[in-house]
Amino acid sequence: MNEKLQKILARAGHGSRRELETMIQAGRVSLNGQVAKLGDRLEDENALVRIDGHKVSIKDSEDVICRVLAYNKPEGELCTRHDPEGRRTVFDRLPKIKDSRWVSVGRLDANTGGLLLFTTDGELANRLMHPSREVEREYLVRVFGEVNEDMIRNVTSGVELEDGMARFEDVVYAGGEGMNHTFYVMITEGRNREVRRLWESQGVTVSRLKRVRYGDIFLEKALPRGGWVELELKEVNYLREMVELKPERETLIDPDLHSRKRDRSRGQKIRRAVKRHEERVSTPKGRTRSATRGNVATKGTTTNKVNNGEAVGGRDGKQKQRRVNTGLPKPKSRTRI
Repeated sequence: MNEKLQKILARAGHGSRRELETMIQAGRVSLNGQVAKLGDRLEDENALVRIDGHKVSIKDSEDVICRVLAYNKPEGELCTRHDPEGRRTVFDRLPKIKDSRWVSVGRLDANTGGLLLFTTDGELANRLMHPSREVEREYLVRVFGEVNEDMIRNVTSGVELEDGMARFEDVVYAGGEGMNHTFYVMITEGRNREVRRLWESQGVTVSRLKRVRYGDIFLEKALPRGGWVELELKEVNYLREMVELKPERETLIDPDLHSRKRDRSRGQKIRRAVKRHEERVSTPKGRTRSATRGNVATKGTTTNKVNNGEAVGGRDGKQKQRRVNTGLPKPKSRTRI
């Protein structure tokens, strides 16, 4: 073991490499009782490392099982671990794990929902987020305003934004009425609010935005908003192979239990868990859960109807679609998890 401190901590699941570099610069990390500095290397596997005063594990990457979650982020949640104003974050609903923690693969702004991946392997997260990997990200976007062929050509050929040139790799029209039009768009980088800014450059406004695909990992319709599902070993190794990491050999999912009946049962459990979480966070202080269960259940029923009726991932076959003639090849065939 002779590697930079932030790289070892990222691999052990204590954050992405970028997050850990920020922690080290802020003086939040210590090594054997001394405040760590950027560039410090770890040679002793028995070294004492603390983050914010708490001892953390520095297990070798061979000892850490790489796990990945697919989370259906609701609009309104923040992509941060702690919010000083007490608002909901994407980490609130994730399962607790020992000697590691979940690292988000990129971010979605508060008003954007859909697929967000989490992993225990900080190095995997770092590589997936790096622009050089050009991982495809597909979004379902509803635009308010008139959209014509010239505007489509502009956003697919390239638009100069304040942080450089940006473009959609592909645009597919999915229908609409009046001034509202729905598109599927695909980009290969994760700049801040890039999809919204590209449309705004053409004088139209994004009224709804949802990520539906990351690489070949899709947001499934069966996954309710606020629900998560752990990816199987095959999907984990697809992501690792894409960024040139060694395949993972272990998983906490029992492959022998995979069946249609189990999937249906799992979906029901996810919905119940989401409903319980909503009840817990919406119960006013000083009132018991049983005292508010009736009202909360009524709201939950309405919400579930909306969730079950919305098209979350993939194309809705009932909608008439046409491909905008951008001169670009069709997207890759889609494989679902």
